[in-house]
Amino acid sequence: MSSPEWLEPLGLLNGPTAFAAIRDGLALPLQGGPIAFSLVRGPEGAIMPPPEEHPSLDRLTRAPQLFAGIARHRARPLVMGIVNCTPDSFSGDGLGAGHQAAIAQGHAMLEAGADILDIGGESTRPNAPPVTVEEELARILPVIRALATSAPVSVDTRHARTMAAALDAGAEMVNDVSALRHDGDALRVISQARCPVILMHARTLDPRTMQQDIHYEDVALEVARFLEGRVATLETLGIPRGRIAIDPGIGFGKRIEDNLALIARLPLLANLGCTILLGASRKGFIGRVTGVKTAGERVAGSLAVAIAAAAQGAHILRVHDVAETVQALKIGEALAAGFEEA
Repeated sequence: MSSPEWLEPLGLLNGPTAFAAIRDGLALPLQGGPIAFSLVRGPEGAIMPPPEEHPSLDRLTRAPQLFAGIARHRARPLVMGIVNCTPDSFSGDGLGAGHQAAIAQGHAMLEAGADILDIGGESTRPNAPPVTVEEELARILPVIRALATSAPVSVDTRHARTMAAALDAGAEMVNDVSALRHDGDALRVISQARCPVILMHARTLDPRTMQQDIHYEDVALEVARFLEGRVATLETLGIPRGRIAIDPGIGFGKRIEDNLALIARLPLLANLGCTILLGASRKGFIGRVTGVKTAGERVAGSLAVAIAAAAQGAHILRVHDVAETVQALKIGEALAAGFEEA
């Protein structure tokens, strides 16, 4: 796909209002889902032309292919549960090399309604020191082997050797915070495995410096263009967009205002025709906005962000608090279903 003419959906509608507007021809569905938009912002300004007069609108209205072949819910995002096999997770839930504790946590998340489990063995919080690949593998491989028989598993890693070993152990997809830039062999591993991959935006590749000297002219557009480039790179290797999810990288080299803008303007990423993932659970900007210093106590703020992201078109939410997130999303799904039946 050539570089898109960036169109930004505006006037988003949800629930009964969205269904009615689509039915009456007053709005178009965002990526084929339960969200509608009544305007777009493009080179001509804010308009809503008939689709046949603006072929670029097809990118915004067509549903992306199923990511990793996982069936979507009717009117809510998939939930990805975070299993941190690290001793120094920012979120306070790191389990280190406690394999049985991590396995138990993964099963509890599945029972609570998680659709995917994301297993990682290296912290990428601000100022986090790196760990060796050997240590990372020792932390995660027993957990992946135990959980991959029960659910789709993603391995959260920047390292090509870890990617390859995790895929051999049963992981189905790779989640790389560096968008396959940290390790020179990562692109080769993904190309040979032909596996789904999550590409995240990070301003720098070193967690120890990512929160220094942050500046964007237009954070949403700059992040979208970065992800466009990474998607194009994978396409040249034969990885289609149906196997790619994109993540704007909340908290990775972003200020509070940048994080809020990326969530509010998440529909801009629909231009790329990929599955959209958002991970904001318990992150520092939630604490700074709410005044809640302890990460584990940011459940309410995290739920507010999850609901907002769902309303902006996120397909997957990466969260720590699975049961609470699923409960909140199910209410929205039930309300939408109730209106359709009525």
